[in-house]
Amino acid sequence: MQINISSVIRAFVNSAIEQGWVDSLDRIYTTNRLMSLIQINELEEGVSDSNDLLSLMDQLTQYAIEQGIIENISYQREQFEAAVMDLLTPSPSQLNNKFWELYQNNPADATDYFYELSKSNDYIKTRNIAKNIQFNAPYKNYGNLDITINLSKPEKDPKEIALAKNAKQSNYPLCLLCMENEGYQGRNNHPARQQHRLVRLNLNDRHYGMQYSPYVYYNEHSIFLSEDHTPMKIDRKAMDNLLAIVEQLPHYFAGSNADLPIVGGSILAHDHYQGGRYTFPMEKANAYQTIKLNAFPSLKVELVEWPMSVIRLNGANREEVATAGEALLNFWRNYSDESVDVLAYTDDTPHNTVTPVARRRNTNFELDIVLRNNRTNEAHPDGIFHPHQDVQHIKKENIGLIEVMGLAILPPRLVNEIDIIKAYLLNQADLNQVAEYHQTWAKELKNKEYDETTIDRFIEQAITNKFGRVLEDAGVFKQDEYGRQAMLRFIDAFNQQ
Repeated sequence: MQINISSVIRAFVNSAIEQGWVDSLDRIYTTNRLMSLIQINELEEGVSDSNDLLSLMDQLTQYAIEQGIIENISYQREQFEAAVMDLLTPSPSQLNNKFWELYQNNPADATDYFYELSKSNDYIKTRNIAKNIQFNAPYKNYGNLDITINLSKPEKDPKEIALAKNAKQSNYPLCLLCMENEGYQGRNNHPARQQHRLVRLNLNDRHYGMQYSPYVYYNEHSIFLSEDHTPMKIDRKAMDNLLAIVEQLPHYFAGSNADLPIVGGSILAHDHYQGGRYTFPMEKANAYQTIKLNAFPSLKVELVEWPMSVIRLNGANREEVATAGEALLNFWRNYSDESVDVLAYTDDTPHNTVTPVARRRNTNFELDIVLRNNRTNEAHPDGIFHPHQDVQHIKKENIGLIEVMGLAILPPRLVNEIDIIKAYLLNQADLNQVAEYHQTWAKELKNKEYDETTIDRFIEQAITNKFGRVLEDAGVFKQDEYGRQAMLRFIDAFNQQ
């Protein structure tokens, strides 16, 4: 079908004005900027009846491809789309002025505005995210665990992979989290960010930017990144910053990946945190024991019933909560208990760190300190406290902040692989059709209680059980009597220092 480009442009501008993203005074300016992008000099009569900005963006992009303005390859499509949506995106100064104006009334109003903008201007890839498969299921006595099979990131074709591989290397921006991404055109080996914006935050007299993840894994999945390209480090500053975030945005949680390989996140080179408006399974977990930290008598301190090793600090005084978190971290850095395979160092190589998570609990500050260790040995070359080999057919990547809190991000390969397993369980496929690394698991599942009407839920529960095991593998003190005694030995040692 031939695209009436004049109608599409008029409809795009009308819709942007109606939805409040473009001021009516900017109608002519925005129209002319769109005309420039698609290289036309005048408009014909007519207007499309569509008011969906993303659909109209698609039509503009398709026209640009048909007219040879861009090639039909993903990075050029992304650059063009970002340029289109930049026209309805406030400048950084306008965005920040609006955000902090709304913040004065209610912090949630400010984040609602920023989140809706980031979806409307296609920075958050809502249509791709909608492809993800999501479910939850119970695991032992830990409540429901959340599962996402991530289908949102589009695959590149071989031509584009070759282009990126042969592209001239650039150090601008230094990484995907640097502030220099704001408004950046992108290139064939770096994503387009023309409609990307940052809200500027002051965290303990340091400058940070807040953005949303383009491929959000949970509601209002946000990233708080340092103005400076400096490595991540879990220390007192990190504790202070996480608590400062939840003080400024009390409806959000804020957490950090650990700062060591194996137990850390995917981007350790740039200091950043994650947050959002979402209640993770770990937050809902109950305490199995209340304890005392001698140096912090006014804090409520709990050991959490969770597959990983969590010490929960709760108090009214933000400074005291941060000081207690720092003290636990510093003591844990040098703590060893060979009876449970915990060694602080191998020669000069450190193994102990934490994954900290902050939130508000009513008016109090709450900080979860999740103990981590990245040792390897002959039996577990990928990590003693990493998913063991018998669960890696489901999840073998690092267990970062999001997984620690009870949300699995699983690879897209599982979709087709699980379909074949279902067929095998229903006697519609042979075992040799099942991926080799799933075959032992598939045989274990065979002839359990399921039929064609319950097979989907049966598989969801089986996947959840594997993820529960993943978290148990990552826990340094196991949730059995032996592991809980080891946790208490750590607490006793801390109190005796």
